[in-house]
Amino acid sequence: MRVQVPLEKAYRLINHGPATLVTSKADGRANVMAAAWVSPLDSALVSAVISNDSLTREFIERSGEFALSLPTVGLVDAVYRSGSLSGRDGDKFAAAGLATFPASKVAAPLIEGCVGWLECRLRDESRAREKYDLLIADVVAAWADATVYRDGQWRFEGQPDKRTLHHVSKGVFLASGEVVEASTD
Repeated sequence: MRVQVPLEKAYRLINHGPATLVTSKADGRANVMAAAWVSPLDSALVSAVISNDSLTREFIERSGEFALSLPTVGLVDAVYRSGSLSGRDGDKFAAAGLATFPASKVAAPLIEGCVGWLECRLRDESRAREKYDLLIADVVAAWADATVYRDGQWRFEGQPDKRTLHHVSKGVFLASGEVVEASTD
């Protein structure tokens, strides 16, 4: 079951550095790519490094929006395929075996089987885009899987297949680990 995450807490979905699936849609066609360089900048503000020669970037530039889905250990092969293929060569959703569902505020689809979703609208930060391939966007809606996101925190205990992924390189990923809490005394 998905639960809405208040926008002022949206950063909590990605502040632990997970790999993401970035979806975009323009002119009736959607695309997906894997991205490791996605970060919160503020409570409802994100950045993503997306190469200017990618189809995803082209679609984002045309539509002014995109979505981020947080894949799980169970989707590791699909994430790798999404990052290894080009959308210019065919339907990456089909090639990676990814199913989608509609977002609530953007045209880009969300990915089924993920544990978090952020719907984003691109800010007009053309200098950062041109110089660093850095896209900056406002989060306009955020969602999380209620079975692993409770009380505003990730809780993966007892659900190892729902842990998020962290890209290392060349098809190697780490999975989110156990929660370790500091003493608050």
